[in-house]
Amino acid sequence: MLALAAPLLLALLAGVLQADWDFALISRRAETLYGPLGAGRPRIDDWQAMLGRLAGVDEKRQLEEVNRFFNAKLRLTDDERLWRQVDYWATPVEALLRGAGDCEDFAIAKYFSLRQLGVPSEKLRITYVKALRLNQAHMVLTYYPSPDAMPLVLDNLVGIIRPADQRTDLLPVYAFNAEGLWLAGRGGGKQVGDAKRLSRWQELLKKMKAEGFPVEPAR
Repeated sequence: MLALAAPLLLALLAGVLQADWDFALISRRAETLYGPLGAGRPRIDDWQAMLGRLAGVDEKRQLEEVNRFFNAKLRLTDDERLWRQVDYWATPVEALLRGAGDCEDFAIAKYFSLRQLGVPSEKLRITYVKALRLNQAHMVLTYYPSPDAMPLVLDNLVGIIRPADQRTDLLPVYAFNAEGLWLAGRGGGKQVGDAKRLSRWQELLKKMKAEGFPVEPAR
């Protein structure tokens, strides 16, 4: 599970989607990297179909359907059980192949899907919170309709997308996206870094590039 004081606190999103996704190539690369796709193939096919169906529709529908898709397709499990590691950031393909993931895998998959659908990076932040009822670290994706707006929370624990001020069970700690790192606070929080520091996210982008996604690490 996540550790709030771990070095990955400085991990920043460092990459951009540069072109349309070639799912035929991605499936071939995934089979080479991970072996037969098995039950994961229809989940990847469904992902492709969802992205095609949502292309060009309004952002509200994109948020709702992407959130619903991954909450339905992935079973929540911890990294030690799934990957035999304390903290492992899976690519969306890895998560869909397993049909399972930790909370960060849900948030990562939703982030990349919405970015591919054209939602601007500045509207999205991957946000670390403390889940108060569970008394543990947790990750969600937050969406800002405008820079100073109350964000909406896309979560795997609560399926309905709600404004952050209605999620009193979550205590924000920090958030990041392509533009930087923010500490929690009013008005979107305080930006405390840029996208030059790399850690597990950089490793994730390298894996996605190997899978055939047009992503590049930060320079």
